[in-house]
Amino acid sequence: MALTGFVTLDGVSQGPGSPDEHTSDGFTRGGWLVPHIDGMFVERTSDGLDPADGLLLGRRTYQAFARDWPEITDPDDPFTERMNTLPKYDVSNTLTEGTWHPRPLLTGDPGRTVAELEARPGRELRIHGSALLANALLRAGLIDTDRLVVAPTVLGTGRRLLPGADTSAGSRLIHHDATRNGLLLLEYETTGYAHHGEYDGVTAFARRAGRPHRSAAVTVLAT
Repeated sequence: MALTGFVTLDGVSQGPGSPDEHTSDGFTRGGWLVPHIDGMFVERTSDGLDPADGLLLGRRTYQAFARDWPEITDPDDPFTERMNTLPKYDVSNTLTEGTWHPRPLLTGDPGRTVAELEARPGRELRIHGSALLANALLRAGLIDTDRLVVAPTVLGTGRRLLPGADTSAGSRLIHHDATRNGLLLLEYETTGYAHHGEYDGVTAFARRAGRPHRSAAVTVLAT
């Protein structure tokens, strides 16, 4: 299971696509990703949808996507067909109906219902945004991969991708790239709990890492 998120340098994930995408809590700084979108970003992120068998969405994200994506009908848009035809698994105990199909509804404890869904034959389930849902699935140990797009901007306000995460999680970087417009495309593999340590000098650090430590040398060239 993979988590896909767009974030700023200060970790905000709210409203990347337009000023009115996600205005909860008076947020007025939406659309911050758009100025940095370029061909490389479009190609990599649209290709990244290919392994997905379905999208997992929390209530708020589902409602925003259901409002906007059906209105995008440009046949040259590489996201339109995939986003509108992939199954959308709405993980919610409050919504009872929706207009963006196909839309199976998952109710009850997210950790249990999503685990049952993931156990079915198939390829990859993809969580888009949906911070509360992502937190619940992170606690349940169900997220295998984090795919983050980091925009070179700081907002100072707005909801974070994993606000108040109450679990410890470590990751290993398995792929990284940068677009011409400064977006970082990062892919991490989750590795269990985050490890901690104390820095005790370059020599000891290099020894633990299995690398020989070379002391600094100064060369004086005389003419």
